[in-house]
Amino acid sequence: MQPLLIALQFLTCLPIRLAGMPTPEQLGRSLLWYPAVGVVLGALLWGLSAVLSDAPLLLHAALLLAVWVMLSGALHLDGLADTADAWLGGLGDRERTLTIMKDPRSGPVAVVTLVLLLLLKFAALVALLEQGQGPALLLAPWLARALLPLLFLCTPYVRAGGLGQALAEHLPRQTLPWVLGAHGLAMLLLGWVGLLALACALLLFAWLRRRMIVRLGGTTGDTAGAMVELVECAVLLSLALAYR
Repeated sequence: MQPLLIALQFLTCLPIRLAGMPTPEQLGRSLLWYPAVGVVLGALLWGLSAVLSDAPLLLHAALLLAVWVMLSGALHLDGLADTADAWLGGLGDRERTLTIMKDPRSGPVAVVTLVLLLLLKFAALVALLEQGQGPALLLAPWLARALLPLLFLCTPYVRAGGLGQALAEHLPRQTLPWVLGAHGLAMLLLGWVGLLALACALLLFAWLRRRMIVRLGGTTGDTAGAMVELVECAVLLSLALAYR
């Protein structure tokens, strides 16, 4: 139970209290629960959408997006901002990119990136809500958080120390593929919507992972967070366009 609570505490702002400091092994096993946390977030958003069903469409979408950001504590948006600044400012150099990524300040590139991403998410939500397509609210956070442990499974972690290194070193490598496979099959039970979302997410994941390998030789916590946000956005956009 402790690994699940660790995953919920780290990935959400839900009021979760741990009995004590988690061990590195418990941190590693918490990755098995990341997809389930995505399901929890998606279910909460879907439920909120049902409650807001009578609200004006634009307000409905705006409230959903605001709650979505609050539920995750803007954790992954912070990673996207740092990655955007570092990717442009790093000028193709690995060490310069990693150095800029550690800087807590956000430059114009980070701000523009966040604005564009949130604008795209909002527009996609409006289109999906207009069509009454609630499953997208479940699939986007579910897929994005299922791909986090996959990233740690198949990509070197390049920044020494911290939570990310503990996750990478103590990842349950034999169990995780089975867990991810079960979640993938569950997504396919949603029909062509699940298949489209899964295909879109995996294609983007492969491309982003390749960019990380080329630039950094692996991933960091920031690039992993950026991947979550980009996958969520891509899933929403692909489903919004498909339903039109």
